[in-house]
Amino acid sequence: MGSELNVRVEGMTCASCVRRVEKALSGIDGVRSAYVNLAAETACVVFQGDAAPLSLIQEAVKRAGYGVFPMEEGGKTPRVRKNEELAVLRRKLAVSAAFSLPLFVLAMVEMTGFSLPAALGLAHSPLRYAMIQLVLTVPVMIVGRAFYIIGFSKLFRADPNMDSLIAVGTSAAFVYSVWNSWLIYAGRGAMAMHLYYETVGVIITLILAGKYLESLSKGRACEAVERLMDLSPDTACVIRDGREVEVSLSELRVGDTLVVRPGQRVPVDGEVIEGSASVDESMLTGEPMPVEKGPRDTVTGATINQHGFFKLRATGIGKDTVLSRIIRTVEATQGSKAPIARIADVIAGYFVPVVIAIALVAALLWALAGASAPFVLKVFIAVLVIACPCALGLATPTAIMVGTGRGASLGIIIKGGETLEMAGRLDTIVFDKTGTITEGRPSLLDIVLKGGLTQDELLAVAAGAEQGSEHSLARAVVAQAKERGLAVPALTDFCALAGYGIEAKVGGREILIGSDRLMRERGVIAEPAREARRLEDEGKTLIYVAVEGKLAGLFGIADKPKPESKEAVFRLQALGIETVMLTGDNRRTAEAIARSVGIHRVLADVLPCDKAKKIRELQEGGKKVAMVGDGINDAPALAQADVGIAMGAGTDIAMESASVVLMRSNLLGALDLVFLSRATLRTIKQNLFWALAYNCVGIPIAAGLLAVFGGPSLNPMIAAGAMALSSVSVVSNALRLKSFKRAERIEARS
Repeated sequence: MGSELNVRVEGMTCASCVRRVEKALSGIDGVRSAYVNLAAETACVVFQGDAAPLSLIQEAVKRAGYGVFPMEEGGKTPRVRKNEELAVLRRKLAVSAAFSLPLFVLAMVEMTGFSLPAALGLAHSPLRYAMIQLVLTVPVMIVGRAFYIIGFSKLFRADPNMDSLIAVGTSAAFVYSVWNSWLIYAGRGAMAMHLYYETVGVIITLILAGKYLESLSKGRACEAVERLMDLSPDTACVIRDGREVEVSLSELRVGDTLVVRPGQRVPVDGEVIEGSASVDESMLTGEPMPVEKGPRDTVTGATINQHGFFKLRATGIGKDTVLSRIIRTVEATQGSKAPIARIADVIAGYFVPVVIAIALVAALLWALAGASAPFVLKVFIAVLVIACPCALGLATPTAIMVGTGRGASLGIIIKGGETLEMAGRLDTIVFDKTGTITEGRPSLLDIVLKGGLTQDELLAVAAGAEQGSEHSLARAVVAQAKERGLAVPALTDFCALAGYGIEAKVGGREILIGSDRLMRERGVIAEPAREARRLEDEGKTLIYVAVEGKLAGLFGIADKPKPESKEAVFRLQALGIETVMLTGDNRRTAEAIARSVGIHRVLADVLPCDKAKKIRELQEGGKKVAMVGDGINDAPALAQADVGIAMGAGTDIAMESASVVLMRSNLLGALDLVFLSRATLRTIKQNLFWALAYNCVGIPIAAGLLAVFGGPSLNPMIAAGAMALSSVSVVSNALRLKSFKRAERIEARS
């Protein structure tokens, strides 16, 4: 069967790091695959059998130069760890900026035409001028020492990363400046014009600033999961020994009786055993309207009791609640990798070595062309600094994190980056009928009168007779009578006629209800009613009603389509997606339902075991297919489809068999999924384009291409700022997905 282990990875800075960690993990015996997420700083390791010991994983990754820790080491939540990381970065940035700012001013003021005080000025004392800059630079390098420790260790292992580029570039500038400071000490004061201490300080400060902003943005990308974690209350009111006691959730047991009052969150999953309430389930379904709950109804942990008082029996606690499963699913998805990310992986594998080669070649060519040593050094540093591939590594994972998080807040639980990508490429969506397109329960839709009774009178006596039946068609008649507020006569005698209908005595009158065959056998009719053919063509089941031996009317009953089904089908078709109905129902009924919602292709009379075969046939025809079903009898078809979409409130089987769960049980959720997937794919492509375009444009300029034609060269400090901003821009672009609106709202604005 295999197993899976999720761990936290420290020390990654770019796409190259991701590739190296994945390579290290994949090299462990028994590992089937490994997926590393730079934005979430996590790794998911899939084993062929039992998971390897954590120590073995830590050793393998440590050899690659990174640290591995359990997901919840020290009991720290992801938010606590992120806040600690931000605090450390903030302190480093503050110290670095405090020394870099005066360093920059000291180096640049006289170049702008202004003059420094005599004691600091270049003309008065070149050596003092150089020594002050050196003293201001060293603390900055100490604050940024991680760049040098990691960067050079990677370089010496012939496995350079982003830190290697920074370490080599700033070290070259520092060593060159120290050498020139020695020459100044030796009496060559003119060398004070060739100091690059400020380049070192400002580059480190700008990169730290970029990392701080990047970390802030990545934290915002994880907000969806953090908000879900915050939903569950800390305590619950439980009845113990006949008394109400407030306990922590960790003390609850399955079967406990809990009390939930107005305004409180439901502590755990359970079944209402007493009372009633209006429950806000928007955290689960994204639907703002409260849902009425009464005895035997299920409630979900973290939903809000808006009005009313009820008691519930706990059925799911801790990791077994719907909320916990959603959190685990979203976290796993955010740590997964979409196929499109392979582009970045391939590029990252060659990027850093190629950049170092370009920097060396560019510097050598300029030196051979007779350029000055300062210019050659500036070109070398600028190429190394501007090419850091942070943006490339963040392009895909940040978009997936934000996209899946936004989906979860809308009641769309997506189980993988591959699913999120595939949903945007679908060209065919197959729908189950019952409970998916339709409401899943029979409703009385037509009443045809054949005697002297009015509609209400006929419905009242029929409902009175059907009170004794448990048949779903009988419940539809009784429900319609209740909906109309009719006074139902008392039932005094009842007999079920298996396969035919019922006979009963209601209000002193003999009532016969059932099929046309029953009516013919009892002599009530000689042939089917004239309206029967029309109702059957509409996919409705007919029930005849006779009163005192005479035909009084007939009912047309059907499982009617959900109100939103027609709109969802129409709008999916408008996106160029073919819609298909797949059902085990008879063709005439299926085609009637399909016509009512606008579906033109119907696969009817299909047994549950053959549904997966029908999906496979569509795939073999070159289709990218999604299957939408209830997640139980459609499980094989959901698993076979490119994207399996389960309707329902997060049942175990739905979660297991489908790659997407629509918590609203609403077909418009499938439309939302397609829109969200396409928006996420569009964002990933934008991120990859800009990350690559930035380097394609920036590296030649940094190498001095413009200077060849008499144009300007790129200052390394500007290169550092551009590199930092490129990472922030990629993450910021992904964060736009947080404003994604549901399809119905988009249409309402258009």
